[in-house]
Amino acid sequence: MKTRIITAVVALAIFIPLLIIGHWPLLILTLILGVVAMSEILRMSTHSFMISPEALISFAGVIAIILPRDIWQNIHLPFYVNSANIFYALTFLLLLRTIYSRRQFNYDDAGILVISIVYIGTGFHYFYAAAAHSLATVFFGLLIVWITDSGAYLVGRKLGKNKLAPKISPNKTWEGSVGGTLVAVLVVPAIYALNGWSHYSYWTLLVVALILSIGGQFGDLIESAFKRYFRVKDSGTILPGHGGILDRFDSMLVVMPLMSILGML
Repeated sequence: MKTRIITAVVALAIFIPLLIIGHWPLLILTLILGVVAMSEILRMSTHSFMISPEALISFAGVIAIILPRDIWQNIHLPFYVNSANIFYALTFLLLLRTIYSRRQFNYDDAGILVISIVYIGTGFHYFYAAAAHSLATVFFGLLIVWITDSGAYLVGRKLGKNKLAPKISPNKTWEGSVGGTLVAVLVVPAIYALNGWSHYSYWTLLVVALILSIGGQFGDLIESAFKRYFRVKDSGTILPGHGGILDRFDSMLVVMPLMSILGML
């Protein structure tokens, strides 16, 4: 527990100031987080070396998707770049890798990496987009994630009896899940409405908070399913006591794109 607390304090001491500063410092941090998260996928799924062709393609893909659209627009290239073109190019390169890898990298491996590139890249892209929009916007999503997680843990410990997804995450309960969502939905919209931190009405924020809280819990379960499939306890070891980057940002990777879909960005 001591290690977990120390890691959390140090991580927040780095993360929060960069989040407030924004711009290039935050973008660099976001790119680093995306690349580290992708490296965790590589280690879990294909056990590839970090300098292998598939690793380099994956890292390039995550970076390309994370980068804001205005950066691509300001780069003068002899060809047109958009998310669809990037997606196709990465898929094509990874499929080529299945031909020349001497069966060390197969179609299943390529599929996992393509999905992971889009999943990680899109999640961190919209995290940076939310921060660029405003601090109030990005903190709305982060607070939903943090409060849902804490509320689910506390309520689950006290009242949890019915397993939410026993084969994927045996410690999670329906009582904890509902409790975490209720706490987040009651607390976060109230804070924003009382302080005037959003132009949305209180009732709109309530609905958005509900959707984001549920989505964040699905993000947690998605990563748990991935770890269960590859029989690992944590996605990585970069954060002592907490695991890897995916372990800490799994909910956010779903919540931030959802905020964009709901028109908050």
